[in-house]
Amino acid sequence: MNLTNPVFGISAFILLLFLLTTCNAQQPDPPGQVTEGGKAKNQAYLFAHMTHEDYGRLYYSVSTDGLHWYQLNNGERVFKDYQGHPDIVKGPDGRYFIAGNTSDASPDINIWVSDDLVSWKKHAVYTPDLKSTPGYGEALQRIGAPKLFYDKTSGKFIMTWHTPHKEGTQEDPERYWASQRTLYVLSEDLKTFEGPPRKLFSWEFGTIDVIIRKVKDTYYAILKDETYPTLYWSTGKTIRIARSDTLLGPYSLPQDPISPNFREAPALIPSPDGNIWYLYYEQYPGVSYGLSIADHLNGPWYQASGYTFFSDWDKYSLPPKVRHGCMLPISKKEYNILVKKFGIEKNRK
Repeated sequence: MNLTNPVFGISAFILLLFLLTTCNAQQPDPPGQVTEGGKAKNQAYLFAHMTHEDYGRLYYSVSTDGLHWYQLNNGERVFKDYQGHPDIVKGPDGRYFIAGNTSDASPDINIWVSDDLVSWKKHAVYTPDLKSTPGYGEALQRIGAPKLFYDKTSGKFIMTWHTPHKEGTQEDPERYWASQRTLYVLSEDLKTFEGPPRKLFSWEFGTIDVIIRKVKDTYYAILKDETYPTLYWSTGKTIRIARSDTLLGPYSLPQDPISPNFREAPALIPSPDGNIWYLYYEQYPGVSYGLSIADHLNGPWYQASGYTFFSDWDKYSLPPKVRHGCMLPISKKEYNILVKKFGIEKNRK
């Protein structure tokens, strides 16, 4: 090895510089945290989720920074009666509501209510007449992942879910998923519901896992594009966002993907300082979680480093084997109540 060779010396220097830069390069810490001595606008967060081993049941994890999450109740269920894909909304009276169903084939959507996120009691059962959906008489008897949003402007809850209109076949199992359409129903109290279900979007491609949020005067439908990804549909199985001036639309065509392909179940929270958005999504089936960050729901978004299991690189962390659900801001008082009731595990193996 001739270190005096000018060509080798330049090459070796470039290689050494590359290795040093690569080994030490890191993303900066995510924005949105409160500076020392400051007061958080959002003091704590709840992640209501499933686990890989116990899919469809209710578990809790919590966070005080929206980035680092710790499981409660020693990793056990927090409410044994619940089944579904957890989604919780806070109503106008301060109570919390959660929707679920025992399986996609069940005709019923079950709704529970809680004053404190600790104790839940049955609130209502809603059985949509799917065949009566205008323009969707071919709907199959399937209800996927009901979601809740309370709209302060109209004073009504909107409950969304996805329903397909084609069975899968051995030759084309994906046509079942591509045929999913997002339906909704309105309610003032989540006990009585207005009319038959209706389609939320006018465009004709598969969507699931839709959550609605309002920021200032704009409604955002955060969704999973359920078409299978190909060269000719590169947005398939990604998280995208559509916009509208009104709750019921019309919604714009979704913007470019926020996530890579094969991600689902978006969960959106504001940062502790209230200036940044953290958008989580699952890489299924239960492989990992991704996090995209923006200062506006119109983007641009970037993906934070996480799930590398190298602490110097991970800018966020979740308990192992968590599966999707919902995330929402809670008060520090509510956080303390949950931690006191269920206990928190901060030591990870």
